[in-house]
Amino acid sequence: MSKAVGPDGGLDLGLVVAGHGRHYVVETPDGERLICHPRGKKSDAVVGDRVRWMVTSAGGDEGVIEHVEPRRNLLFRQDEWRTKAFAANLDQILVMVASDPVFSESQLARALVAAESAGIDARVLLNKADLPQIVAARERLKPYAEMGYGVVEVALKARKDEARTVLEPLLAGKATLVLGPSGAGKSTLINLLAPHAKAQVGEISQALNSGRHTTTTTQWYWLDGERTTALIDSPGFQEFGLRQIDAQQLPGLMPDLREHAKQCRFYNCTHRQEPGCGVRAALERGEINASRYRIYGEVLAELTPAHR
Repeated sequence: MSKAVGPDGGLDLGLVVAGHGRHYVVETPDGERLICHPRGKKSDAVVGDRVRWMVTSAGGDEGVIEHVEPRRNLLFRQDEWRTKAFAANLDQILVMVASDPVFSESQLARALVAAESAGIDARVLLNKADLPQIVAARERLKPYAEMGYGVVEVALKARKDEARTVLEPLLAGKATLVLGPSGAGKSTLINLLAPHAKAQVGEISQALNSGRHTTTTTQWYWLDGERTTALIDSPGFQEFGLRQIDAQQLPGLMPDLREHAKQCRFYNCTHRQEPGCGVRAALERGEINASRYRIYGEVLAELTPAHR
């Protein structure tokens, strides 16, 4: 294996492209992949991390991660018990929804809040634009377009060439995390834009030896031979993590509430029952969507210590 020696004590530099538990697949700058394990018991690397590693096997196909390079950003997922990081160093997030099945606005809103919290640009990709249900879906997304989020419509199966023409410039030169519920078309998107995706998955499975390890959950796909454009796929849309956010920060992470919150009488207004609340006044004037305010209340309750 060729060496990619960096300035950090001779350690090699690599990109984490997949992982499960304490097993990571690290890609070298020249595109070779090997399995690595973290040094010590703690396992804190995630897909998208740049890591410093060194070879530990005689054949040069296994290594140990010595440390993780500083991150530009970090995203979290959560389950019933804990919040855990799962992707880092992203350029943008593409939240996929479809005209059918009907998407959860709560899931969409949470993903966008997480993106705001991490300082990552986000877009909404509305799939199945060829179906009659597109009219209702477009109406539900109108508040998000008015907030400034780019909403892109495609028909990934019915109009493949058009979808590719629309999406390729939006993704070029960036590492984009794709999020979406089952049925939104994530697999169709990856198969359309990453024709070698199956081969890349095969490399991952071979490195992790899928007979011994559970299939990876988060996966990095290169879309071009030069490895400048990537899609990162991560399942579990409903598990998007927000518990790392302070409850008082929440209004500032929702663009439609942010400006109105500046008009509140009290600096620590929760926008639920306090007098002189700029957010509730805007809600009454119809300047904030009722569904968005409802979602704010749901997330706020989850972030309040008494409800954790």
